[in-house]
Amino acid sequence: MKFKPVAFIINIAITLGVGALGGWATFQSVKTWYPTLNKPSFNPPNSLFQPVWTTLYLLIGITAYLVWIRRDKIVHFPRTVAIYLIQLILNLGWSFIFFYRREVGFALAEIILLLIFIVINGLMFYKINKWAGYIFIPYFLWVSFATILTYNIFILN
Repeated sequence: MKFKPVAFIINIAITLGVGALGGWATFQSVKTWYPTLNKPSFNPPNSLFQPVWTTLYLLIGITAYLVWIRRDKIVHFPRTVAIYLIQLILNLGWSFIFFYRREVGFALAEIILLLIFIVINGLMFYKINKWAGYIFIPYFLWVSFATILTYNIFILN
């Protein structure tokens, strides 16, 4: 398939936009509230989160592009887009629930739902473009880690 730069940029911009909104929800609490929480020994330093999430959002945007360029061949394209958007909204929702609302228990339930939608989304993308499915794996792994971290923060606080 021929590379479509505008579509590529739009898909990247959407995911980075979600990341920026999540960053906005997170910004104040990372400095004020988050340091006051009891965290497990395996909690990574705060400086790790931004580069990891930026990389993941770029990868998620690439997967969306790889699927979008095949949209004419996808029988259930609207359903595929809906699943993709739901997982993006859940991703953004976690930041608002955990950092902005400071509801750790609710954030734990929400991140489990997010993880389920990441799996569904990754499998759907894999059926359309194997690379899109493979590229979802780091996202799944990181959110799995974030789920364990959220669970431990919930238990410790």
